[in-house]
Amino acid sequence: MQRLDKAILTTHPDFSRSRIEGLVKAGFVTVNGAVAEKAGMKVSDDDEIVVEIPPPVPAIPEPEAIPLDVVYEDDDMLVVNKAPGMVVHPAPGHFTGTLVNALLHHCPNLSGIGGVARPGIVHRLDQDTSGLIVVAKSQAAMDGLVKAFASHKSIEKTYLTIVHGRPRLDAGRIENLIGRHPVDRKRMAIVERNGKLAITNWKVVVRRIATTTSLIECRIETGRTHQIRVHMASLGCPVIGDKVYGKGALDKQLDPVPQRQMLHAWKLVLWHPVRNEKMSFEAPIPADMRPYLIT
Repeated sequence: MQRLDKAILTTHPDFSRSRIEGLVKAGFVTVNGAVAEKAGMKVSDDDEIVVEIPPPVPAIPEPEAIPLDVVYEDDDMLVVNKAPGMVVHPAPGHFTGTLVNALLHHCPNLSGIGGVARPGIVHRLDQDTSGLIVVAKSQAAMDGLVKAFASHKSIEKTYLTIVHGRPRLDAGRIENLIGRHPVDRKRMAIVERNGKLAITNWKVVVRRIATTTSLIECRIETGRTHQIRVHMASLGCPVIGDKVYGKGALDKQLDPVPQRQMLHAWKLVLWHPVRNEKMSFEAPIPADMRPYLIT
């Protein structure tokens, strides 16, 4: 027995793991005639594995009439409350239905800002993370916002997350290096070297004694991939619904069982990239997180 993605690599050695995962998620891989459930499923040498190569897709994303929850908009930028489940920009397995596709319909002149593949995109949120994301609508805004997010000096990002367990302290600061996991390259991990500085300031907002879960506020000073998820797991309090760093057995004990990681980009404070005006935005907690907040 071996993992499906490893079996596919033996017949398609030029494929990356991310491409294989994208093909599986998009339904282009079957095992014994049935659509594969996930790239990590176990298969045997006798199983018939069929990989369908989808036709090439346009390099330039197409506009799509997808509703957006616009929190703020002017001639230079807009702030969107991204719904959970929405991918930010096209990628293998997600060439349509992304935030970029929706933005191109909402802002027809966006296509020339910051490149054709990811127009207007200054920073990202994971597919299953909800909340605030800022988009540049002018080149001046793109230049200013990229610089601000790279330096982290004039940006304040605060998240809310619901985790399993209760941290020993009521608040704290995590400062370390985050890099690729030495074994599983799809995961991030706290590393001793060859990582990037990651800083999370956290505090407990609510402790639920009955279900041993906690609502945590996280203000991040850096924006590393999976930063909050890795840091919360390092406290022994993984994010509820996190399929990578979480505890699936505990998730299944919750009612309802979470369908995604309970992580929400709650507040965003920044200086307007053109007008040099301080602005503050807040996105309400989404409906699928609220059941876990009832005491």
